[in-house]
Amino acid sequence: MKNRCYHWIRKITGLGFFLVAVFAAKTFYQSIPDEMYVTYGDEIRYDFHVPVSVVLKDESTEVFENMAKPVTETGQASYTVSCRLFGIFPVKDVEVMLVDRRTVMASGMPIGIYVKTDGILVLGTTAIEDANGRERHPAQNLVKSGDYIVSVNGEPVYEKEELIEKIDAYGEDREIIGLRRNGEYIEVSLTPVSGAEGRHLLGIWVRDDLAGVGTLTYCQDDGGFGALGHAVSDGDTGTQMTMSEGWVYLADIIGIKKGEKGKPGEISGMIDYSSDCCLGTITENTQLGIRGEITNQAKTAGESYEVCYKQDIRLGTAYIISQVSGERELYEISIESLDYSGEVENKGILFRVTDPKLLELTGGIVQGMSGSPIIQDGKIIGAVTHVFVSDASMGYGIFIEKMLGQ
Repeated sequence: MKNRCYHWIRKITGLGFFLVAVFAAKTFYQSIPDEMYVTYGDEIRYDFHVPVSVVLKDESTEVFENMAKPVTETGQASYTVSCRLFGIFPVKDVEVMLVDRRTVMASGMPIGIYVKTDGILVLGTTAIEDANGRERHPAQNLVKSGDYIVSVNGEPVYEKEELIEKIDAYGEDREIIGLRRNGEYIEVSLTPVSGAEGRHLLGIWVRDDLAGVGTLTYCQDDGGFGALGHAVSDGDTGTQMTMSEGWVYLADIIGIKKGEKGKPGEISGMIDYSSDCCLGTITENTQLGIRGEITNQAKTAGESYEVCYKQDIRLGTAYIISQVSGERELYEISIESLDYSGEVENKGILFRVTDPKLLELTGGIVQGMSGSPIIQDGKIIGAVTHVFVSDASMGYGIFIEKMLGQ
């Protein structure tokens, strides 16, 4: 009996050690970045806050020995190091890329964002009441929320008014609707219904543009800009907008709804769509924010800051730049933790708002503050991206190198 107990104790103990080892390995893996950027001439620190040692990979020796040399025309120099748990067990290889010192203008000013969809976005389907008072569902289970309508009977369509006119013009004949679904082109056959008012309809809710207020994160000397730190997405479907073209405009904050537990707050803004107030064009809508070109730099606000890469960010005091009060101000935050894993690329920085003035004004982070630059030790380290619905004083940020496309 005693031997049997010892046997089970050993098994349970062994299983416990195994689970601890698996948890530790996963934690260490998430704590170590896949890649890191190092400015030429700066001291390289591999302080990942986990017990790993760093060993240079054999094939990287030559690059490492010449790392003090400037970037050549052949491209960016890089080498690879291996991180080993307790100096023995390999955990992850890290690519170290050598870059020139970089500065950007950190803004924090509110901007109006307007984008046109590439295709006509489907929000959902609905019933149509025909001339006899019966409910019909011509598009149900055939067209899905998040689809983009791109053609009717082989004829391209770009705006919702154009789509409505073509559907009505073809009458009650079956129509071939061209869709882009998850990046693939498909066709579905639908029969319009003659509605109570005599127009032929398919019962599809659609959208062909989107407007909103966000925050400009940075501008570069060449006019390139980045904002938001997350994608422009449709509020009804959650779909990342596939964009054909877009612009950014001057905007004024006209109201603030404070964030509460379970209810994220938001900024109300007024966008001036006049040509004089157009700041520039949007060229990319990505999971890491929008990018484009500022053509009206005279109307943008900000100061120049050197870029700080993720391995040099420390826990503790930092600041966000925002014009949420109507004036450009720095508000104190505390960085609580850092996630180098890249599993969620725009949530690498976890922080808490500690500034009494901002807490009184907004309750913490509210919708519309996405893109607000994060500053630490006189350098730009990232931008605000998300707020905790359960606690408006808590938020996430993206590393600035992600927004810069490095």
